[in-house]
Amino acid sequence: MTDTRSRRRFVLDTAAGTAAAQSDVIRIGHLTPRTGFLGPLGEYAVQAVDLAVDEINAAGGVLGRRVEALKEDSVNPQTASTKAERMIERDRVACIVGEISSASCLTIAQVAQRTRNLFINTGGNSDALRGSNCNRYMFHVESQNSMYVKTVGRALLAQNMVKGKRWYSLTADYAFGHDLLKVAKRFMEQNGGQFAADELVPTDFSDFSTMLTKIRSARPDMVVSNLAGVQITNFLKQYAEFGLTFPVAGFGFDTAVAWGAGSGNFFGTWPLVWHHLIDTPGSKRFVQAFTTRYRRPPENQAWGDYVAMKILAQSMNEIRSTEAVKLIEHWEREPKFDVLKTREGYFRKYDHQLMHEMYAVEALKPNEIKNQWDIYKPSAPTPGPNEPLDAIGSTPEENACTMST
Repeated sequence: MTDTRSRRRFVLDTAAGTAAAQSDVIRIGHLTPRTGFLGPLGEYAVQAVDLAVDEINAAGGVLGRRVEALKEDSVNPQTASTKAERMIERDRVACIVGEISSASCLTIAQVAQRTRNLFINTGGNSDALRGSNCNRYMFHVESQNSMYVKTVGRALLAQNMVKGKRWYSLTADYAFGHDLLKVAKRFMEQNGGQFAADELVPTDFSDFSTMLTKIRSARPDMVVSNLAGVQITNFLKQYAEFGLTFPVAGFGFDTAVAWGAGSGNFFGTWPLVWHHLIDTPGSKRFVQAFTTRYRRPPENQAWGDYVAMKILAQSMNEIRSTEAVKLIEHWEREPKFDVLKTREGYFRKYDHQLMHEMYAVEALKPNEIKNQWDIYKPSAPTPGPNEPLDAIGSTPEENACTMST
């Protein structure tokens, strides 16, 4: 049986490599949620991929060949796995890019490892994907939960909202949320705070009235969101309607959910992997191109999928190959890439996490808002200019990765 499986894998590897080498088109698989509670974020991801592919092809493509993105709704972990396998074995994609759900990231990564294909995660935050579940065929453009927590944690420490404080947390009840709560609790323990309570919130949950009543009774020093997607939109709207005044912060965040909450319903301190107000030439070009095409600015999920496609195309051209192993070897040498920020980023060899700057944003007061998009004041980049980029990443002691091949 072992010999049979090995022969089958060799045939698949050889066929995939031959097809990729001979085709006039380089196909990239793109999987991301386009329905459900993460669907609004997935829409930005798809638009960003389309923009990136058009720009790559306008610049000459990859190795003189046109790039084509095969895009599908990942739906759930099981469906994501099935579609990833089909893209690799039937469509002969050179790489799979995308995803937002940490649970679906894991199943795609398992397919990538089994078929020796490359998977670039653009939206899954779970530390476990970079730790206990890391494998050599998976790279992460999206920041890990530790990076989000340490970024906004610095802002909360400066506001004196950690040591000796009691937090009440609401956590999305799936892999991402469980992992984020674990990281948040570690941060609180390290910095002298405690949780008054933490509630797990089902992903299809929309009525927060019972939880908001509990929060009012608990009178915490701060309410912390470990929610995801439209959960955050619904929570913010209902929190404002209840008239609660406890400070709010979040350890996971996407700008689209704040835009969806509507005027006057966004408040608190939140972390962002990227935002449309970053004043660099690359960011300005991206924002202008996206806004011209889609009549709205890009948000952080759009950034992740756009940057992933650009890094992939640049790397294939630089090493003159689309082979997964050669791309892995290239990225493990930690070359620098323009990630549309003030400093270049690189994939950390240890766990394949893209190391780059992040931001804490503070919601503007209603009378400070000038338009529907510019609704927060961003911090300076974190970490600071004199710190290494991995200062906000997890350490090997916090999140051990034994790279599985």
